Amino acid sequence: MSFPRMGWATGLVAIALLSGCAHSVPTEPTRLNAAIEQPAKVIRLEREALIVLPTGYKRQLRADSKWRLVGSIAQGQVFRPVDSVLTIEGRQVHEAYLVISSGLLRGFYLPGESNYAPLQAPVPLSIGEIS
Repeated sequence: MSFPRMGWATGLVAIALLSGCAHSVPTEPTRLNAAIEQPAKVIRLEREALIVLPTGYKRQLRADSKWRLVGSIAQGQVFRPVDSVLTIEGRQVHEAYLVISSGLLRGFYLPGESNYAPLQAPVPLSIGEIS
């Protein structure tokens, strides 16, 4: 292979790799209003839920997982996982809390950035209240 062809081939490989990179998680700034209720409300997911993120990645929310109310944002109530960590990913991995309104998962609150990451379509959740 001659040198000019090698440079051209290297360029094509670079373009292919760049086009295969993951998309960023779409976010918008928000403000968390902390829950005042003590002890904080805890809910339980009665059924598993499969979530497809706008980035194409998927997350499974386990049946019987527990979530503690930490506050609210304009889009709904914010629930943090109890005894586990939830992450969502795109170009980067973000810790995430559920944002729920009227029994629908609307998106995720990203506590590390104080951002909201909306889902393209709300996902119905089967929720049982523990306390």
